[in-house]
Amino acid sequence: MSTSTDSDTYIVHMDLTAMPKAFSSHHSWYLTTLSSVSDNTKATTSSNLVYAYTNAINGFSAVLSSNELDAIKNSPGYVSSIRDTTVKVDTTQSYRFLGLNSDNGAWPASDYGKDVIVGVVDTGVWPESRSFNDDGMTEIPARWRGECESGTKFNSSLCNKKLIGARYFNKGLLAKNPNLTISMNSARDTDGHGTHTSSTAAGSYVEGASFFGYASGTARGMAPNARVSMYKALWDEGAYLSDVLAAIDQAILDGVDVISLSLGIDGLALYADPVAVAAFAAMEKGIFVSTSSGNEGPYLETLHNGTPWVLNVAAGTIDREFQGTISLGNGASATDTNDTLSEQLYNVRNANVLGGVFISNNTDLTFYIQTPFPAVFFTLEEGQKIQDYIKSDSKPKASFKFQETGLGTKPAPKLASYSSRGPSQSCPFVLKPDITAPGDLILASWPSNSPVTDVSSGQLYNNFNLVSVDAGVQQPSDQP
Repeated sequence: MSTSTDSDTYIVHMDLTAMPKAFSSHHSWYLTTLSSVSDNTKATTSSNLVYAYTNAINGFSAVLSSNELDAIKNSPGYVSSIRDTTVKVDTTQSYRFLGLNSDNGAWPASDYGKDVIVGVVDTGVWPESRSFNDDGMTEIPARWRGECESGTKFNSSLCNKKLIGARYFNKGLLAKNPNLTISMNSARDTDGHGTHTSSTAAGSYVEGASFFGYASGTARGMAPNARVSMYKALWDEGAYLSDVLAAIDQAILDGVDVISLSLGIDGLALYADPVAVAAFAAMEKGIFVSTSSGNEGPYLETLHNGTPWVLNVAAGTIDREFQGTISLGNGASATDTNDTLSEQLYNVRNANVLGGVFISNNTDLTFYIQTPFPAVFFTLEEGQKIQDYIKSDSKPKASFKFQETGLGTKPAPKLASYSSRGPSQSCPFVLKPDITAPGDLILASWPSNSPVTDVSSGQLYNNFNLVSVDAGVQQPSDQP
């Protein structure tokens, strides 16, 4: 690896048609190119090379000094380059709300996504989750070329007919941080995002799923007969573009039908955005690419993945709310049907209180489950009744009742407040996002060793979690 103090990792796009006939492969061409420009004769050329890309783009990522990069720019076949950078991770009733049922419509017509292979580029997967049970699944399609890689606390035998692939990519992360020790060097999920996203897309039927009594019922993915292949490129220690590009490159080679990306980078022109270029390559091969719009709403021009050839999905609500009821000492009661959350929450979040009653007309449901103490939230009208009772009684009393799930909430759907808005800075002349899909407080699988929330007594764990992230929509389709 180059010893120059100004070395960094770069993604270099090359024109494969310019490769001299003397080379048997693009990989050997890249190694020779790197060797010819190296500042350090003692370093092996292969140590500079991070990845060689074949399917997403033609090119490579490598650790280069500024002098080496300048030399490569003058080499035959050079197209463009970009410094490796970090990417942003966009962190059960939904199927019924969408009008999906087992008797008619899109679900039976597509056979519930049977044999569609969904490639998810994310934080990994928790293979023991019941959402990845393969009961009733047919044999894996013969066209599948992927594999299940063993690693830290992840044996290849954990894959099955539902979870048919699991790979991990962190060479870019390690090139940026040579002394870094990765805590979970495998496709196993330690964050939760990847498990939640993949089970939302294609999770199997799980009876008795709930979040501590909320949203109780049978959980299932939008395409419960589809297959899942996880490509872990987003790590607790960091997430880099070179690793994401390698994951997409491998997913294309493995033969996925769909690529789901809940991540993005902002402000790059399409020709300079490796993810946009990779998505175009996937599209050319008949692969459907679904991306999130981002979680930086409600402000305008915060949307990423404004690429014309991908489906950009915004997060919307469904007709469900999680309620709590407060019963007052005078026999009156009120239910917290407010759909927003006040900044008052942050003022008492770490206070030593047994419970909280919040009254506001400017709040956000997304954070309801993040209170470390029992809490209910009310509109100004309902809150006034509570205040009147407090003033009328010298010893006011109240009790809380939770685990109430209400359906039929209106208006629904509506765009979640946190979901990023267009236009896209990278491609403002194309209207984005394309669609809104359920993404607000969606119940899906979660790693059993990752806390779902903090409470005053410690941390809570559950096999399912309610998470608000941008939705990824997968499209069942006829197989080639």
